[in-house]
Amino acid sequence: MKIASPSSPILTVVSSSGSLDPKISGSLGSRILPATQRSSPSDNLLLHRTMSSNYLRHVESMSQLPSGTGKISQLNAVVLGESLASEENDLIFPSKEFSGQALVSSPQQYMEMHKRSMDDPAGFWSDIASEFYWKQKWGDQVFSENLDVRKGPISIEWFKGGITNICYNCLDKNVEAGLGDKTAIYWEGNELGVDASLTYSELLQQVCQLANYLKDNGVKKGDAVVIYLPMLMELPIAMLACARIGAVHSVVFAGFSADSLAQRIIDCKPKVILTCNAVKRGPKTINLKAIVDAALDQSSKDGVSVGICLTYDNSLATTRENTKWQNGRDVWWQDVISQYPTSCEVEWVDAEDPLFLLYTSGSTGKPKGVLHTTGGYMIYTATTFKYAFDYKSTDVYWCTADCGWITGHSYVTYGPMLNGATVVVFEGAPNYPDSGRCWDIVDKYKVSIFYTAPTLVRSLMRDDDKYVTRHSRKSLRVLGSVGEPINPSAWRWFFNVVGDSRCPISDTWWQTETGGFMITPLPGAWPQKPGSATFPFFGVQPVIVDEKGIEIEGECSGYLCVKGSWPGAFRTLFGDHERYETTYFKPFAGYYFSGDGCRRDKDGYYWLTGRVDDVINVSGHRIGTAEVESALVLHPQCAEAAVVGIEHEVKGQGIYAFVTLLEGVPYSEELRKSLVLMVRNQIGAFAAPDRIHWAPGLPKTRSGKIMRRILRKIASRQLEELGDISTLADPSVVDQLIALADV
Repeated sequence: MKIASPSSPILTVVSSSGSLDPKISGSLGSRILPATQRSSPSDNLLLHRTMSSNYLRHVESMSQLPSGTGKISQLNAVVLGESLASEENDLIFPSKEFSGQALVSSPQQYMEMHKRSMDDPAGFWSDIASEFYWKQKWGDQVFSENLDVRKGPISIEWFKGGITNICYNCLDKNVEAGLGDKTAIYWEGNELGVDASLTYSELLQQVCQLANYLKDNGVKKGDAVVIYLPMLMELPIAMLACARIGAVHSVVFAGFSADSLAQRIIDCKPKVILTCNAVKRGPKTINLKAIVDAALDQSSKDGVSVGICLTYDNSLATTRENTKWQNGRDVWWQDVISQYPTSCEVEWVDAEDPLFLLYTSGSTGKPKGVLHTTGGYMIYTATTFKYAFDYKSTDVYWCTADCGWITGHSYVTYGPMLNGATVVVFEGAPNYPDSGRCWDIVDKYKVSIFYTAPTLVRSLMRDDDKYVTRHSRKSLRVLGSVGEPINPSAWRWFFNVVGDSRCPISDTWWQTETGGFMITPLPGAWPQKPGSATFPFFGVQPVIVDEKGIEIEGECSGYLCVKGSWPGAFRTLFGDHERYETTYFKPFAGYYFSGDGCRRDKDGYYWLTGRVDDVINVSGHRIGTAEVESALVLHPQCAEAAVVGIEHEVKGQGIYAFVTLLEGVPYSEELRKSLVLMVRNQIGAFAAPDRIHWAPGLPKTRSGKIMRRILRKIASRQLEELGDISTLADPSVVDQLIALADV
């Protein structure tokens, strides 16, 4: 299926880098371009990119703090490398040595760069974009945006008219710059001692071979290609090959069930699906080809047939003889790709042409196809990677995320390679064969930047510290956290034990929809507080609003929104722009609504408090409650289900399911296991409920709405906070649920 560039009427125009008149500020801080930059009286030149003239007013007082000295309002100052962080209210400074070589080395430098990115976004991002290769430069208009549904359709465009290719900038540009012999990928297999590597020249050749195969089989610009692969080198190769020829890749995490994969195939209608026969994760073998076969059977029944299933022969996991095969559709990767030329012409695309689709969970039960375009995403991921990790050309970088999630797109493949980085790709489980595997890998490849999820940190915390301390880890200089807020105790363990109290932690907040980091520490600039995402990245203006959408000043808690667009923002939901607007822009008109709660402390630091909608963040994976509920009610003995998130020691959030059975069906442990298995089969193991709570009935209003607030309190045993239940259709249900809490 062809995936066209997102388009809708453009209501605002920003010309290239003219300064904006600070005198025109109004109550909403509206800004107007100088008259000399207005192309015609008919142009709508009033910028809806509203902002306060003092956009970092909450942190201005801290901007002059000398690195490594001083205290701030009862906060203990700790200098990295000199003492342990032990309290949640510690203020932790980078060492003078680290700051001295950092790309952003002080609060003042950060403030100056952020100020320019807000005062002159067109000029700021144009300067950065000019460092990349463009076959044709964009015009005078750098970006256009409308984020206010009251003013017309939501629309975001950056560098429109600019012609480029992200694969060319990731690979060819680096080879031409003399980095052809530099290692692009170190691949570490599931089993100890199984590894491989590719230089940038070798990676380019393999990408071109696959790209030529896809072209030869009719894949053209705008066509969708589904990728269902584990963390083999072939996964980033496949992504880059699609990008090279202008095809739109949709990577599906190779832990999703056949039903979930089929949903995505039916939605985007790919010409080709790329997979492998099996993978080993830890001691377990997962037959991916069997899952793909079932998904293709299901999608075919729904009228969507895929002509080619290109299958990588992963001989370390299984054999060809044990792989089911459909002649005429299934093709062995190794039998055909090596026959193709190692060079492939680039398909030059517009900055606003689609790059990839990535499906993420929504609260309605149907996954959302988040669509990212090429130019703005390229510039934003490259820039956020460079500054948030203080990247140096000598770094070896390892992000433990799978490419089936946005982190693997932005910070395994595109962001690092746009900077010419050496990347570690790991196939296996982080605790196999034991809990020291991560640090084995760090020492083996001299990893200097290690980016992982709080879930993994908490999991490793539960084991003896000897698994960490028996390894050197001296190569590490920057740590990172992604996927969910990291609790202060996990932050301290990560910092003290893994980083030996000398490595700053880039605790990043962002989303599939944002494309790249939105709020993040810059390692050499700001002192950190354990658990805080710190301050906004360049070009980002976060605001906290109340239930009415009114911005709250100073120390506060509320809903996290963003004013104005940024280059990495997603442009639409595939095939459903109305849902795009309804989900993200209608809740608080004039803002992008993140769906997250947030607290800003008295020093201006941002603390993410978790989801406020019906999406649960499990180990960094966003799972819609409606998806889990839909899977549960497919069970023949389940009449109704309601799912909420609860705190989980390791995963951050766990899935807690209230299940009402059909009349006369008794509770049993076998039935409980059967319900969990139903979810595993329908969605995937990562979405399996942690707890099934039997529910004779559910707390509903008279109109039939389930009161999830009450269910959350019961699930978390906060019974004294149930509040008023008199408005329920049947208040006695609450007592019944409490009585069954331990059944």
